[in-house]
Parts: sequence; C-alpha cells; structure tokens
Amino acid sequence: MTIRYSSLKVMPRIDKACIHSLDMSLYQLSVVIDGAELYVTDDDDRMLRSLNLCQMQALLEDLPVRETVLRQESAYDEMVGQSVRECSNAMEIPLRVA
Repeated sequence: MTIRYSSLKVMPRIDKACIHSLDMSLYQLSVVIDGAELYVTDDDDRMLRSLNLCQMQALLEDLPVRETVLRQESAYDEMVGQSVRECSNAMEIPLRVA
C-alpha cells in the first residue's frame, strides 16, 4: 500500500520512517503508521525516490516522525548459493533527522 507525501504533512504521528537503500545511491521511503508499512509516493502516485540520502532525510524534517532508520537488505545469501531464508535479513541503522 502507498501514501502520498502531501498526506504525511497532516498526520498527527508517524511511528517510523524507513529509508530503503536499494542500490549504490538509490533510496526509497516508507513509513509505519499504526502498525502498517506504507510506501511514500509523490502527488502523481510515483514512488518517492532520491539519489541522495541527505535529500531523503530533509523530506522528513518537518514531519512528526518518532524514529528514522536506514534499511538495507543483503543479497549475500543469494550470492553464495544459500537457500532462501524464512525471515528477513534486513539491517536497520538508526538515523538522526535534524
């Protein structure tokens, strides 16, 4: 599911903002609101993406976000031929937003 960035500005609380590190310099944003993770889109319903981590963090500055993390999932298991895991191997690093 998705939510528009403009809708986030009127939210009373955002539990968590996850900046997903997809590739070397490609970031995408999701938010957790009341236990549901929603990917953030622009007003044209395109996924909100950036080539700059600081630019993505700047988008969160004026929002009521309780926690911000950088999330990266590793492809290591696939690269070395291990079987598919039943749980996620995502790593979350806490970030501070000005």
